[in-house]
Amino acid sequence: MANVVQLVRTPDCESGCRGFESHRSPQNFYFLTYFYMTNDTNDFWALLKEQKPIISPRMGDIISWTVLFASNKMILVDLNWQFTWIIAWADMTSSTDDTSKIRVGDIVESMVSGDDADSGLIILSLKKASQIKLIARLHSNFDTKEIITVIPNEANKWGLLIDLDGIKWFIPVSQLTPMHYPRVEWANAERILEHLNKLVGKPFKVRVINVDDDGKKIIFSEKAAIEEERGVALKWLKIGDVVEWVVSGILTYWLFITFNWLEWLVHVSEIDWGHVSKPERFAKVWDKIKVQIIWIETDKISLSIKRLRSNPWDELAKKYKIWDIIEAPVTRVSNFWIFLALDGGISWLIHLSEISSSMVKNIEDHVKVWGTVKAKIITFDSNEKRIGLSIKALEEWYEAPKEEKVTAEKPAKKAPAKKEEVEVKVEKTEIKEEKKAAKPAKEKVEKAPAKVAKAPAKKAPAKKKEVK
Repeated sequence: MANVVQLVRTPDCESGCRGFESHRSPQNFYFLTYFYMTNDTNDFWALLKEQKPIISPRMGDIISWTVLFASNKMILVDLNWQFTWIIAWADMTSSTDDTSKIRVGDIVESMVSGDDADSGLIILSLKKASQIKLIARLHSNFDTKEIITVIPNEANKWGLLIDLDGIKWFIPVSQLTPMHYPRVEWANAERILEHLNKLVGKPFKVRVINVDDDGKKIIFSEKAAIEEERGVALKWLKIGDVVEWVVSGILTYWLFITFNWLEWLVHVSEIDWGHVSKPERFAKVWDKIKVQIIWIETDKISLSIKRLRSNPWDELAKKYKIWDIIEAPVTRVSNFWIFLALDGGISWLIHLSEISSSMVKNIEDHVKVWGTVKAKIITFDSNEKRIGLSIKALEEWYEAPKEEKVTAEKPAKKAPAKKEEVEVKVEKTEIKEEKKAAKPAKEKVEKAPAKVAKAPAKKAPAKKKEVK
């Protein structure tokens, strides 16, 4: 008995055909069988009848195979002991199967992707099979709105990229939650990319918001994954509530406040009662601060920090009145103004013309930054949040403008003004009467020239006839 390897052609050879044809021919299929040949040829035909029908996979088919050999460079697989096909190193990557754990005898799914004319082997791909399964799974996730976890492995200035089995998935910047959104002044591309690169390698919970059949346009959204949380949070909030939330970003005109992955804004005008030029002086990113809800519309909320404190203008109105002397530190000096820090964070100014009665060439000759200065209140309106200060008003000879004196000292004495008004009215009536008396004389004077002007026009033809 001899151990023989023989190539047999089927299906229609009843007399034991011995011709050799390519196994890739569509009309003839071959299989490789190992058997022990005996003197009785009937054993051969009995063995042939026991063989399973030959399967001929087509390009693009995904089929389960049995592993015959596995290494880090290639995998050989078998289908029903009929064909030995190869999975090359370039096609061994898979997000659904761990190729490092594949062993002889394991069943793996791969896609028919081509053939190798040199070796005569059919080429399979774990990678392409994984792509098809991933796209099918994403379609299912899109339909069910399932939240999945992805890990970006690349970034550009437009967002984060996830590369699985050669397919690029995308999380746009606009679809990031407030905790991950890049807060960058003037949309500086370099700073945006720098921020996004720090997010590479971190897990993100997302929802699929777009997927096409060929997997060329797959978009994820982190914001969509928190829609339910946002809705629940909004139900419990109302105007006037005071909450303690976290500062997630700071820009020139805004503080970004975050709570449970939800984010709202504090405008610079609502940070403090005084002038705020740099919001970062009042808070830092990740600080916990108390804010008050002052406006709600659908899913938009406005917050305020300053309204948690009493209005300093009301406090100033209780403490000071016009002509009182106030002492305050100088915070800044410009060419025409002195900036003072008043109580409650209010910042106000003294103009160059109110510093001294003599000519002021350099303000710093009169005051120093962070030094204190005394000034007199010459105007004050707490409702309009306006206060007028003067240093030269401290001088004894200083006399405020007429309107200011009346409002400051004698608001009730209006009699003199009435007398003046009466005198003015009398004068006006006298002038009117004079004008009326003068009108007839003017009319006569105006009419006379008109007659003189018309006479020559009528006589002109007569003169011409006389000449003739």
